[in-house]
Amino acid sequence: MLPRRFYLDTDFDRFFEEEGAKMKCDIYQKENTYHVEMDLPGFSKNEIKIECNKGNLIITAEKEEKTEENNDDKKYLRRERVYGKYSRSFYLGDINEEAIEAEYNDGTLHIIVPKIDEERTKKQINIK
Repeated sequence: MLPRRFYLDTDFDRFFEEEGAKMKCDIYQKENTYHVEMDLPGFSKNEIKIECNKGNLIITAEKEEKTEENNDDKKYLRRERVYGKYSRSFYLGDINEEAIEAEYNDGTLHIIVPKIDEERTKKQINIK
């Protein structure tokens, strides 16, 4: 049995795809850090932006369509490479925003996010 997309592979199908489906990731905790591993094949390091705002980690990847001026006679039979802007955000809570590290190798983005030690941020309230 052939899948439905075999016959109806159009832009209509892309309308129903989730934005996050293009940015699959794993988030895990190890010792006192969060680790985010995200697959971003086809992007260069310069096309990826990472922001942190009040415990929210925002990852954006944008690929612009390249226009080829010297190949006017090119007639595509099929175009599957997608261009556009994709973004994912995750709330991680009390994190040390100044110590976040990121590395991008072979299409995988690895972000290390240190947590703030809860013992240092706890505040004892005296009852009057």
